[in-house]
Amino acid sequence: MRTVTYSWLAVVIGVACAAIGWLGIAGWMAVAAVAASIAAHVAGNALGTKLREATDRDLAKTRLRQQAVVLPLPRQPANLERRASLGSLVVVSAAIGGACGGIAGSVMLYRLAASSLAGAILGGVSSAVIGGLVGFLGASFVEIVRTSLREAIRAEQTSAAGVEQP
Repeated sequence: MRTVTYSWLAVVIGVACAAIGWLGIAGWMAVAAVAASIAAHVAGNALGTKLREATDRDLAKTRLRQQAVVLPLPRQPANLERRASLGSLVVVSAAIGGACGGIAGSVMLYRLAASSLAGAILGGVSSAVIGGLVGFLGASFVEIVRTSLREAIRAEQTSAAGVEQP
């Protein structure tokens, strides 16, 4: 190694030791993270270079010639392709989730955390928003799964009967 490289290495080690002395254990963790990321970068670079050199450059020999299969599209879009409301079940579930979340959040903050009434109300509003979101997501998931299963069963029954889908 050249003298310049040793000089830079000494500077880096000195700065690292100063950071470790000033930061304590966090400095050691930072040095370990930097060293691990440098080692991972060098190993990944070496592996990538080795894999690039070992690959076959003639892609025409390895590429399989396949014909594209054209499938007929259904004449009418499926239920999941249409834009439609998810129904009133989703709105009701979001409202129930919001109410349950708000009540549970307020009561737990007021009783268990011994917060003030204003803090419990504000926490209840936050819990109501999260509860409403959970209720909405749960009901949306159930509605979409129910619709897709109903559509799949109907498509299977019509294909088994040999009848073209409407």
